[in-house]
Amino acid sequence: MKIGTTVTWTNQDSDPHTVTAKSGAGPDSPTLDQGATYQYTFTKAGQYSYLCTIHPFMLGTVVVTP
Repeated sequence: MKIGTTVTWTNQDSDPHTVTAKSGAGPDSPTLDQGATYQYTFTKAGQYSYLCTIHPFMLGTVVVTP
């Protein structure tokens, strides 16, 4: 995706989750209950790894290009 893109995460699970950068800058949501959403706008190019702090085996990565 390009710089300036806003990503929306929606928790469609019955368990709560978070979207939290593994290190440095990146998404840092509150706990999202079922149906809740969180948005983050990526303003710099790079690779952003994130996890759910409640379930740390749940991982994701967003790649942002110029």
